[in-house]
Amino acid sequence: MKNRLKVLRAERDWTQADLANALAVSRQTANAIEKGKFDPSLPLAFKIARLFNLTVEEIFIDDEQT
Repeated sequence: MKNRLKVLRAERDWTQADLANALAVSRQTANAIEKGKFDPSLPLAFKIARLFNLTVEEIFIDDEQT
């Protein structure tokens, strides 16, 4: 699954560690989600969406839809 996390994080001038702290996950988890190597759980996806004040669909792109 692709996502816009890197761009959204950069817009706030956050490091991956900053993002991880805001989400209460490890930096490695934030990195893996950002790089599309790990799909977040549904609760974590909603938490990410709330953090950026966006919908889940505005952040995550289904590979099958592209």
